[in-house]
Amino acid sequence: MDAIKTRLATATDVDFILDSNKNMAIETEDVGLDLAQLKLGIEYLLKNPAEGLYLVAEQNDHRVGTLMVTFEWSDWRNGRFWWIQSVYVPAQYRRQGVYRAMHATVTQWAKQDPEACGLRLYVERDNHIAQKTYQQLGMAETHYRLYEELLRPTE
Repeated sequence: MDAIKTRLATATDVDFILDSNKNMAIETEDVGLDLAQLKLGIEYLLKNPAEGLYLVAEQNDHRVGTLMVTFEWSDWRNGRFWWIQSVYVPAQYRRQGVYRAMHATVTQWAKQDPEACGLRLYVERDNHIAQKTYQQLGMAETHYRLYEELLRPTE
C-alpha cells in the first residue's frame, strides 16, 4: 500500500470537498445539504485562510479524505484552538490510516502556530468508531455539551 500524503486544499479540490461534505451529512445525520450554498461556503474558506483551511489526503494520486479546520480564539488561554470539522473518508478508504495521516498533519501545523493552544472537534455521540480513533490519537472527551441556535436554515 502506498503512503498517504496530505496537503492544503486548493480551488481544484472544491468538487471533492463538496461531495465529501454531502456524503458525510447523509451518512452521519441523514441530512441533505443545499449544494449551491455549500459550494459557496467551501470557496469562501479557500479564499479566506484567516478563517480556516481544508486539508486533502491522497493515495496513488487519488483523493481519499478531507477535513476542515476553523479557528477559535480563547481568552482563557490567550490562544487559538484549531477546530477539526467536516472530516470525511470515503468508505473504501476507511480503517487504512487516512484520518491518522490528516490528524498528524493538522497537529504538526498547529504546533507551528505560536498562538495555537489546542485541537478540538465534535463527533456524533453514536459514532463510537470515530470516538475510539480520536482517543487513540491522544484526544480526550471534554465535559462540554454543544448547543446551537441557527439563525438561518441549512437547507
